[in-house]
Amino acid sequence: MLHNKPLDASKYDIQERVIEVRRVAKVVKGGRNFRFAALVVVGDENGHVGIGSGKAMEVPDAIRKAVEDGKKNLIRVPIVETTIPHEMMGNFGAGKILLMPAPEGTGVLAGGPVRAVLELAGLKDVRAKSLGSNNPRNMVNATIEGLRSLKRAEDIAKLRGKKVEDLLG
Repeated sequence: MLHNKPLDASKYDIQERVIEVRRVAKVVKGGRNFRFAALVVVGDENGHVGIGSGKAMEVPDAIRKAVEDGKKNLIRVPIVETTIPHEMMGNFGAGKILLMPAPEGTGVLAGGPVRAVLELAGLKDVRAKSLGSNNPRNMVNATIEGLRSLKRAEDIAKLRGKKVEDLLG
């Protein structure tokens, strides 16, 4: 992305969606200590989305921490009409997500955690296929990675010092 400064979450009408709450354990001398780890997607359904994770002794506290973390990690997603500008593969660990633009009226064709990310980013028509891990954390991170590396034709033209018409032929 051309803009690398963090986005201010207070400017946007942020919604949140819990992807996963998992009980994790730390084994200590006296037995096991249980905590809850939450994975949350936040977004304004208008081109801004982020993911966050939090860990606490109680579920609501873990979710609250995850939401705060997500607001710190917002990214801007380039949207062309109701879809993405071009096809993109997002990779994170063993998670691979193929994101494809779709004609208007298609809707969000994506499974599980990927759907939440795309919907909160504000995309209405997009197809996605998971090609690797089905671990929610890796899938969500791969999706964010794919969305982060999308570029609009105007951005590329500006970088190359050309007009959009020259690029598109």
